Formats: sequence, structure tokens, C-alpha cells
Amino acid sequence: MTHHRAESHGLFFVTLAAPLLAWVANRLHGGDGLFRRWCLALWLALFTHPLLDALTIYGPSCSSHSASPLRGGQLFSSTRCTPAAAVACWRWRGASMPLAGTPCLGVSACIWRGLAHAHVEQIVRAQLAQQGQSGAAFFVTPTPFNTVAWRIVVMRDDGHAEGFYSFFDADRHIEFDTFASQRALAPQLGNNPALLRMAWFTHGFYSLREVQGRAILADLRMGQEPGYVFQFALAQRDGALWKTIKPEPIGYRGDVARALPWLWARIKGHDVPPPR
Repeated sequence: MTHHRAESHGLFFVTLAAPLLAWVANRLHGGDGLFRRWCLALWLALFTHPLLDALTIYGPSCSSHSASPLRGGQLFSSTRCTPAAAVACWRWRGASMPLAGTPCLGVSACIWRGLAHAHVEQIVRAQLAQQGQSGAAFFVTPTPFNTVAWRIVVMRDDGHAEGFYSFFDADRHIEFDTFASQRALAPQLGNNPALLRMAWFTHGFYSLREVQGRAILADLRMGQEPGYVFQFALAQRDGALWKTIKPEPIGYRGDVARALPWLWARIKGHDVPPPR
């Protein structure tokens, strides 16, 4: 998980991979002499992905107070396929497809996403400043399937606060729910390698809690209370001490029947509490 955007996503390595994939694609299509076109299409597909990654919750714009796991150095040392880039360069039996609008649409979407993110971030900063928390670390990320309703997480000494904002809200005030975190467990876990790795990977946007004698860490960036995509049991209590264990993923299946109606209502600006 934490190595996902390492060498396999590097611009250098995807550039090396493009000719090999182009050769395979050209062979599968009968060796029709379009190797150069295949190479360009596949290189664009691979090369453009880290740029899109920069717009995700794990990208550089995920937080106003922390860097991203996808740093500039990793871009050039260490991308998933972007189908639009391949489609834009597609040529079938000598007939070029007029798809100039495809990349334009992608660029427009990226610009809108960046402007929307900056706008919500500005609202959060202003509210935190009014509350005397201008130094608090926070991140802003869109809710699933849209860039109208946004999720905001603010880190606090005793846990974190989670709130939501939609461009259709009646006002700019964001209501936050506060959730406790047993961050004091971190020193007790010592040099737990999984904890140290996740602390680096999340840039501090994580929660710790003890559940049935196990230390559970959750990456706060993907998901929302009470369920997160990436959460792991890192240690087992042994009396007053903690025993390091192999990280065990803690699965969570959200209630889609409740989540989707809530999301649609929140997008429309309705002040409804999130499903917990």
C-alpha cells in the first residue's frame, strides 16, 4: 500500500515500459506497422497519471499543511494508466478518431477541481482563524463521485474533527463532529515499524485507538467516520506492554443504502447528519 506510488509510478520507469508495451500491442494487432503510434499512446497513458495523482487525496494538493506521499522526487524516481490519453491517440485501420475534445475536457475538469479545492480551503482557513485554530493541520477532499460536496478533517491534540461543505450550502459555516483518538498509544508502541511507516505515509493524518486489546491505526484521508479504506491492527496488548504483530487489515463495509441518499442530499446543500 505505501509503496504504491514508488518506482512503478516513476516517469523514468514508465518511459522504459512504454516501448515494451507498444511492441506487445502492435504484435497483438498483427504487426500493422503502427508501433510508433502505440508507443506514443501508451507513453501518454502512463506518463499523465502522476499528474492526475497530484489532484487526488494522496497528491500534493491534498492538504494545506502537509506534503504528499507523491513528492516531486518520487515523480522522477518512481503511474497507472490514463485511458483518455490512449484513446486520444487511437488509430483504427488507418482512420483517426477526432477526439481532440477528450483532453480538453480532462484539462477543464482538472482546472475546476483545483479552483473548487482552493475555494473550500479558503473557507476552512477563515473559519479556523475565527476560532483561534489558524495553526491546525487540515485537509480538504471531495466526497465520492463529485466535486460539489467536500469533506474536511481538522487535526486536534485529542483527535480530529470532521465536517462537510457543499457549494449549495446556505452559508459558509461548516459544522464539525469531533472524534477522540488515543494518540498517546504511539509512544507505548515504541519503534513499531508499521506505525512509523504509516505516520510518514499519512503525514500525521491518522487515528489510533485500542479495540479489544489491539492497537488500530486508520488513515483518515480515504473514507469517513466510522469507516476507512486503510486501517490496520498494528500491535497486541500483552499486560502493560504491547507486542508488535504483522499488520492486519481491518475491513469495513459501509451501508450503501444509507450513504448514497445522504451523499445526494448533502450535495444539494441539505443539512443532514452523515451516517455513522
